[in-house]
Amino acid sequence: MKKISMNVQVISPQNQKRKILSRRQFVKTSAAAALAAQAIRLPASLEATDGSGTQPTEIQLKEVIKPLLMKRSEVKAWLDRSDFPFARFDAELGYVHTDRDVQEGLDGAICHYRYEKSGARKLIAHADKACRINTYGNSFTACEQVSDGETWQEYLAAHLGEPIRNFGVGGYSVYQAYRRMLYEEAKLSAEYIIFNIFDDDHYRNLHGWRRFKFGAGGIAANGPVPHVAVDPDENRFVEHSNPCPTEESLYALCELESAYQLFKDDYSLIRRTDRALARKAGKRVPTMDYDDEEFTRRGIWATMRIVELVEKFAAEHNKKVLYVLSYGGYTVQQFIETGRRFDQTLADYFKDRQLPHVDLMTAHAEDYTKFQCSMAEYLKRYYVGHYHPGGNLFQALAMKDRLVEMLSPKPPAYLKD
Repeated sequence: MKKISMNVQVISPQNQKRKILSRRQFVKTSAAAALAAQAIRLPASLEATDGSGTQPTEIQLKEVIKPLLMKRSEVKAWLDRSDFPFARFDAELGYVHTDRDVQEGLDGAICHYRYEKSGARKLIAHADKACRINTYGNSFTACEQVSDGETWQEYLAAHLGEPIRNFGVGGYSVYQAYRRMLYEEAKLSAEYIIFNIFDDDHYRNLHGWRRFKFGAGGIAANGPVPHVAVDPDENRFVEHSNPCPTEESLYALCELESAYQLFKDDYSLIRRTDRALARKAGKRVPTMDYDDEEFTRRGIWATMRIVELVEKFAAEHNKKVLYVLSYGGYTVQQFIETGRRFDQTLADYFKDRQLPHVDLMTAHAEDYTKFQCSMAEYLKRYYVGHYHPGGNLFQALAMKDRLVEMLSPKPPAYLKD
């Protein structure tokens, strides 16, 4: 079989500078990167342990941190925006998106990303009307790998007859989405909030540096982020702001000792190091975070505590929240083929508390029964890593009835004479 090479073209709208990335570099910025980066490989010189889950040593943690360190030139390039066009540094949130064009869409299409002065993705449908719906979440909210008019927000807005703001950011955790909600609602408040939780976001709650999850390289600098530290057994939930909140403090990520001091207690770093040590010792370890029961337990427990914070904020500010649980192809396939749902405790949490929500896992499972095709063929209908335009339309239609039910007065498309 002939090996096909794919190049990805990134165009910075600010200066129209073109940069060609290899597929190997680019994959670090895609949905698949979250999976590929999970199998940390340790240097051959590092002594293996028995993988018993004990706290890794300082030497072992530093061996994992070392290849992730930033170069001073990389920090400078990110700050002056001469490289890493995926997002710009933000003192509070870690990073936020910027205008960019990336060849990463359906059939190799170039995707156009533009943002309003507010920071929301460009409004198109009914942009001249008052907006009462803001949306928050990660890349499945930001709608990576589609152009501005192809997002689920724009499909819904065009259908309902009113605009919907998109404050999603690729790579965000549930906690970062919550922090952005607090920040944006103070400036551009909306009566209704759609809070989208993606399957990988639970694990991201627990890391303070994106490189522990996504590695180094590609079009994203993968810098430090606000996060939480949890211990479900002790009922401990501690919020942590961005560990590098100034431009100057980012240079600490260039030095091994300073980076170690910042992140030596980071649960994601510790968990991944321990799994790598166990693998090196010949032990069987989970291939994906979704299959790591303890990591999943802590991440989802953190998400449930964050949802409680969202509910508290909404109650105090007279807002109504619709939660959307969204999923990548890996977890959808796992559920349909085996019946195993890695986040069953979260699904039960929303049902037990009767929180308004849309569950795209069950929506996909029901949808699959309408087809007679392989799982690969089914997923291709909706995914190109993230949702392609067809996937975003699927999400919009799956959400429509629940959203219309919540809105008062009804949107223009559903007003009756």
